[in-house]
Amino acid sequence: MRIATLAISFLLCTSVGSAARAEEAVEIGGGWGGGRGLLNKPAKPKGSIILIPGGNGQLGVQPDGSFSGLRGNQLVRTRQAYASSGLASLTIDYGVSLPAAIAYMRKIASPVVVVATSRGSLRVPGSLSGSPDGIVLTASFLDQVQSSIGSSSALPPTLVVHHRQDGCRFTLPTLVEPFKSWGGAKVRVVWMDGGSNDGDPCEARAYHGFNGQDGRVVSAVSAFAKSLK
Repeated sequence: MRIATLAISFLLCTSVGSAARAEEAVEIGGGWGGGRGLLNKPAKPKGSIILIPGGNGQLGVQPDGSFSGLRGNQLVRTRQAYASSGLASLTIDYGVSLPAAIAYMRKIASPVVVVATSRGSLRVPGSLSGSPDGIVLTASFLDQVQSSIGSSSALPPTLVVHHRQDGCRFTLPTLVEPFKSWGGAKVRVVWMDGGSNDGDPCEARAYHGFNGQDGRVVSAVSAFAKSLK
């Protein structure tokens, strides 16, 4: 199962068109002393996405673009695949200010969409002061995100991507419908089924991490981001 998942991830990353520039580390100012992100940019981007990984959020991005953490995280392992849809992506380290990241990516291409997975979703409410054009919540802590935002009037257009068999106690599928009811017409939901489920139910190789579903997640996020133009 692990070999199959790695093969899918490899194909996604190598499917990026030749017009895309090589991945680079960029410095993003503001908040917690600033921080770095990994930028992947096609020659003529049609929009931008900011990827917030789960776990402790610590990629350990170095100036040369190397990084040491969260390589298996769903958003990290698919970060380069978005360029084939014409979207620039910025995968941020924990120290990056989200409003600063939104301002940075808006200079590259709009719309700018914030995409977060698992524990990374807890950072999404802090992005709203930067006025993203949309947000995507994958395998997210939906009840805590809702509580932190407070009023749905503050919510931009939102996509929820969730696995029907997610077994993580923080991101159970039963949280989706209450969040959808709270957000109303602003919230769209895409359900995933199948794939592989290995190890800790809250980690990347489980249904929670969309193991074996990378292509479908990338397609759903890309379609949503481009619909906001």
